[in-house]
Amino acid sequence: MKSNSSLSKLFPVMLCFFAMGFVDLVGIASNYVKADLGLTDSQANIFPSLVFFWFLIFSVPTGMLMNRIGQKKTVLLSLLVTFASLLLPVFGDSYTLMLISFSLLGIGNALMQTSLNPLLSNIVRGDRLASSLTFGQFVKAIASFLAPYIAMWGATQAIPSFGLGWRVLFPIYMVIAVIAVLLLGQTQIAEEKEEGKPSTFSQCLALLGKPFILLSFIGIMCHVGIDVGTNTTAPKILMERLGMGLDDAAFATSLYFIFRTAGCFTGSFILRKMNAKSFFAISSFMMLLAMIGLFVFHSKTSIYICIALIGYGNSNIFSIVFSQALLYMPGKKNEVSGLMIMGLFGGTVFPLAMGLASDAVGQSGAVMVMTVGVLYLLYYTLKINKTITHAS
Repeated sequence: MKSNSSLSKLFPVMLCFFAMGFVDLVGIASNYVKADLGLTDSQANIFPSLVFFWFLIFSVPTGMLMNRIGQKKTVLLSLLVTFASLLLPVFGDSYTLMLISFSLLGIGNALMQTSLNPLLSNIVRGDRLASSLTFGQFVKAIASFLAPYIAMWGATQAIPSFGLGWRVLFPIYMVIAVIAVLLLGQTQIAEEKEEGKPSTFSQCLALLGKPFILLSFIGIMCHVGIDVGTNTTAPKILMERLGMGLDDAAFATSLYFIFRTAGCFTGSFILRKMNAKSFFAISSFMMLLAMIGLFVFHSKTSIYICIALIGYGNSNIFSIVFSQALLYMPGKKNEVSGLMIMGLFGGTVFPLAMGLASDAVGQSGAVMVMTVGVLYLLYYTLKINKTITHAS
């Protein structure tokens, strides 16, 4: 009976993970807006950068908000903000309108990612948390890899787009957000209380003074930088080196998310058998090989293989880093969650740096920026076991 009860609670939470994946539409959307408005790489990369800028502003305050209103209510608030962000592009894709839409998408996603992961820890506990977080990332990745297809089908009129073209993606995901609100709203979830008094803003930030929390924070920055970077850059590499059009090159983004989805699904099982450090090392090394490949290969098949390796390698990085940080300070889940999600600000830093690098020397410059992130993750691998031993 208990397992059925947990399953009934898990379904609406996993639907929220699907809604969490809406943020990844910014990669393909920014490419279509760039084409529609004739923007440069630097101008178009402002869109993904803007989405993830709000993680810097809202993540830690969201951790504090959860202490006041609870994790479930915070997730519901995030879904309402996401709904508003998906509604706006129905009315057009002017530069200003898309800036507002992507800002709201980033704010809603910052609220959601900060609150949804610890909410899940109330349903699934202990050693199974990392694999459950990975399964949540698998569900999230489904929304991520569907986004380029839906946009492409809308652009080519392969599905009824009601005059919206590629923007039909937004109302489709908006309906799912409404369903997620309704289902989660009627689900009862008992939330664990934080130990002691709720932390202040400065006390939350002070947790970065703990070396492993800081290392994990930077690890999250690198993970999302590689994620958003590949999301936006993969089609551009094919367009630059092979002269492909955007509608054809958009498959590269879907390929990345297909393998990231497969990685999340298989990772949820592998992490039950293999220790986190070994799997993290294999995943990071896989990405390093792919980055080297993107520097030297110019054939479509080779580039596709590299993109697939990055997708699979990057699929479990977030779950492992996040769960390691939560296990390190289990009594401060809300605050640690806020800090880790603030690390998604890497989605702002990396695209801006990659946009400048690619404008200067082509897409190899963007790959160079992502390679720095991969090298850091290899360094982080060395820290995993020591710290969890210390924490326990």
